[in-house]
Amino acid sequence: FVNVSFAYDKKLVLKNINFELKPNTVTALVGSSGSGKSTIAKVLLRLNDIESGRILINGVDALDLPLNCLRNQISYTPQKAYIFSGKIKDNFRFTNKNMTDEEMIKIAKIAQSYDFIDSLPDKFDSFVAQGGINFSGGQKQRLSIARALSKDANIYLFDDSFSALDYATDAKLRKELKTFLKDKITIIIAQRLNTIADADKIIVLKDSEITGMGTHQELLESNQEYIELAKSQGILE
Repeated sequence: FVNVSFAYDKKLVLKNINFELKPNTVTALVGSSGSGKSTIAKVLLRLNDIESGRILINGVDALDLPLNCLRNQISYTPQKAYIFSGKIKDNFRFTNKNMTDEEMIKIAKIAQSYDFIDSLPDKFDSFVAQGGINFSGGQKQRLSIARALSKDANIYLFDDSFSALDYATDAKLRKELKTFLKDKITIIIAQRLNTIADADKIIVLKDSEITGMGTHQELLESNQEYIELAKSQGILE
C-alpha cells in the first residue's frame, strides 16, 4: 500500500495508508470500530477502487490486473460467516473441485471444525441449510475459514473471522494457521487483541490513519490507541 486514500460518500475513510506485506508473515490490523480496518480489505479485493495512491502486488499495480487474476490470488473470509446451502463437502470444494477426502479432513482439522463434523451422522455429507442456520455461530465461522483454506492462494485475509470462537479454539486455530500458511501472506483484521498478540506486525488504525506499527509488546509500550484497546479488554490494568 503506497499513500492509499479512499473516500466513501465524500468522507475520507482511508488517509495516506502505507505498509508492506511479505510472505511467511502474519500482519494484523486493529483499531476501534470505524477506523478503516475492513475498508483496507475491500480496496485490496477491489470491491471499491481507491481515490489515490497505489496498491502493488509483486510490483504490479492492482488496477492493472484483471479482477479474476487479482482475486484468484486472495482467499477472503468475511466478517459475517457465510456458508452455502447444500452439503458441508460442497463448501470445502467450492474453490477446489478436485479436493480429496484426505485433504478435506486435513483442512477441517486445521480450521478446528473436524470434531463437530465427525460427530454428525452424515459427516462431510451433512446438509447445510440456507445461510447455515442449522449450525452455531462458532461452527459457521470454522466452516467459513475451512472453505477459505481450501483455496490455493498467495494472500489469506481474515476479516474479524475469529470473533465467535472461544479463546482456546482461537489459539489452536492460529497456531495451525502459522504452520499451514508459512509461505503465504496472512492478514488478520481483529477487535480482540488476544487474537493478534503473536502477529509478526500489528498495524493500528484510528480515524482512517495509521497511528502505529510494531509487535504487540512494542505497541503496548509506545502507542496510546493500542494501550487504550488493551485496557478496555483487560489486558492492561
